[in-house]
Amino acid sequence: MTFKISQISDQNGRIAIVTGANSGLGYETTLGLAKTGMKVIMACRSAEKGTLAKQSIEKEVENPDLEVLTIDLNSLQSVRNFAQHILDKYDRLDLLINNAGIMIPPFSKTEDGFESQMGVNYFSHFLLTNLLFPLVEKTPDSRIVSLSSIAHEKGKIDFKNLNAEQHYSRMKAYQQSKLACLMFAIELQHRIDRAGKKVISVAAHPGVSGTNLGRFIPKFLYVLAWPFMIFMAHSPQKAALPTLMAALEPNAKGGEYYGPQGMRGMKGKPGITQPEPHAFDEKVAQKLWTISEDLTGKKFTIA
Repeated sequence: MTFKISQISDQNGRIAIVTGANSGLGYETTLGLAKTGMKVIMACRSAEKGTLAKQSIEKEVENPDLEVLTIDLNSLQSVRNFAQHILDKYDRLDLLINNAGIMIPPFSKTEDGFESQMGVNYFSHFLLTNLLFPLVEKTPDSRIVSLSSIAHEKGKIDFKNLNAEQHYSRMKAYQQSKLACLMFAIELQHRIDRAGKKVISVAAHPGVSGTNLGRFIPKFLYVLAWPFMIFMAHSPQKAALPTLMAALEPNAKGGEYYGPQGMRGMKGKPGITQPEPHAFDEKVAQKLWTISEDLTGKKFTIA
């Protein structure tokens, strides 16, 4: 299976939302979608940074259809406000790409009391998907793409320490959040199938890439790791290809997981990859779903 943006048919008339669209993987994903003629709503925390990213893409793509809207994934109210604006303004949503994320920051909580990585990476995207699902559902050939990570491989959903109630490990919290994103994508497809809906839920991971996601890595570790990064990592442009493939591959099926195909999934051409077995634990996924509904304050009904 090969994938090239240049081979994707004209997507004019279709609409996508990309969270965290102003930098890193989100920027490259937005750029790729813009090249297909699709309208892209750039959901960014900073309107200023979003506008600068939009202007940059406009220099590379002729007449792209881009719109910058603000969303702060540290706030469920901001997520609700953003979703309501979309529902009021648009009558279709072809792609929802839950891309934005943070990795191994110092301990902090979101406005709603979530550990920041679980809040930003997972809970806010769970609510965003929930709120926008009626619009996605009524759009033919629509998809939801959730961003996971190689880090899910060592992740564990610790219900007793879901929001660092007992202790905080930067890496364990990150691993947990990315496992949660992947389990959500799989469980969402199960529920879509049971309801007889046509929406596709897929997941993707970028491998290893030098984006601003790594801004909290201690500088001395980054310096030590740099010689290895040259061989282990690939560019943000290539790291975004699994997301773009998940979003645009004509033969994609619900529940699939896309990632780099080389060297332990760290780099390489994009393709279908296999999650670790614990990502398919239905009991954990269902419990996480119910808790997520409770914590975000809205039942996620697919009927």
